[in-house]
Amino acid sequence: MRGTPLSAEAEEYLSWLTVERGRAELTVVAYRGDLAAYEAGLGARGRAPASATLADVEAHLASLRASGQSPASVARAQSVLRGLHRFLVDEGGASLDPTAEVDGVRLGSRLPKALSEAEVGRLLATALGDDPRSRRDRALLELLYGTGVRISEAVGLDLADLAGGEGLLRLFGKGAKERIVPIGAKCEEALGAWLSEAGRAALAPARWRRRQDAEAVFLNLRGGRLSRQGAFGVVAGRATQAGIERPVSPHVLRHSCATHMLAHGADIRVVQELLGHASIGTTQLYTKISADHLRSAYEAAHPRAASARSRSA
Repeated sequence: MRGTPLSAEAEEYLSWLTVERGRAELTVVAYRGDLAAYEAGLGARGRAPASATLADVEAHLASLRASGQSPASVARAQSVLRGLHRFLVDEGGASLDPTAEVDGVRLGSRLPKALSEAEVGRLLATALGDDPRSRRDRALLELLYGTGVRISEAVGLDLADLAGGEGLLRLFGKGAKERIVPIGAKCEEALGAWLSEAGRAALAPARWRRRQDAEAVFLNLRGGRLSRQGAFGVVAGRATQAGIERPVSPHVLRHSCATHMLAHGADIRVVQELLGHASIGTTQLYTKISADHLRSAYEAAHPRAASARSRSA
């Protein structure tokens, strides 16, 4: 996790995020990059984080915008700076927080478009073969859509996480937070086919290169643990086979899982628990459904909502 050297204050802040707040390693690496850019600008003006002013913070954010950074990247950088300066004030390393009066960056909704249920059916139908690759791809697709797991959670699965075939799955999400989720009959069936002698065992090497590969649920065709990039390739390739013209990623399947559950009446709190969201607000972003579906459901359910058109139909 070590990278660009930072000030002692910034290093302490990152350590606090890792140990006390349980931030994931990749998240802390991204934060380190944000802080390195910020401290480089401060250094050029002869300042350190503890003596930074509102003008310093605003100048840095303006430079990010001028360099073509996306609103999301600027928003993340601003959040990191705010966290650093609040930490310094709380720990007595600074008397003032220069980010307190900085306006937030407004972000539009960046939800991926969910697949229709028919598109999901076509996608899953591309991996109906009995060869090891088809069994693996089917199990991976069923898992991503059936449980809404993050791609990092899926490729990080070990055999011991399958909870002894009880229809449950142990996952380790952001910040290494553990949760148990149920798996449906179709997903359990697909996993069983993949974990059989004709599936995973057929790809397992005579000698494992790494211990973590031997424990992995999903393997690549060379007998190592399937990587995030490999899983992305599986999803994208199968989507192309299914004739789905727009890009399909594992995250699209996660969003489709949540959207379809909500459309079929699932409680949003259940979806929140399934997806492993700390905030219900995050789940609401993932589970937005179309205005047409919302209106049709409303008109069908409320006695005073039906339009003249629907009454005459």
